[in-house]
Amino acid sequence: MLVVGIGNFHRGDDAAGLLVARGLRERLPDSWRVLELEGEGTSLLEAWAGEDQVIVIDAMRSGRPIGTIRRFDVHREPLPAEAFRVSSHLFGLAEAIELGRALDLLPRRLTVIGLECGDCGMGREPGPEIMAAIGRCVEVVLEEIGRPSEAR
Repeated sequence: MLVVGIGNFHRGDDAAGLLVARGLRERLPDSWRVLELEGEGTSLLEAWAGEDQVIVIDAMRSGRPIGTIRRFDVHREPLPAEAFRVSSHLFGLAEAIELGRALDLLPRRLTVIGLECGDCGMGREPGPEIMAAIGRCVEVVLEEIGRPSEAR
């Protein structure tokens, strides 16, 4: 079982997924691994290969208030790709999920936790709204881990 935090520490609020992953590292059961990745699609496909349950945390932009946390079960609904275009990768999280779906390479349970971001400019620090939301997002992921598995 795997948690993947996605982001870039040099791009302000885009560091959100990485910060949540670091906050989770000491709080997860031993059966869970934590990875920090920049979000390039092929590295995501490689990371979750063979995993049964994966939770991915990433910054997103959907027009909601900064710090809003959203949960997506990608087996039930497609990830809104336009909301996850925060990074500079052309082949990112949404594209990795759709390729994994097409090739039948998705984990049995794949959940994306999106954290609404603001400023992701180069050389910026994460803003106060994101920093305030990190602890809440850690709790959301811990709740997700405790959620009973749903039949597919």
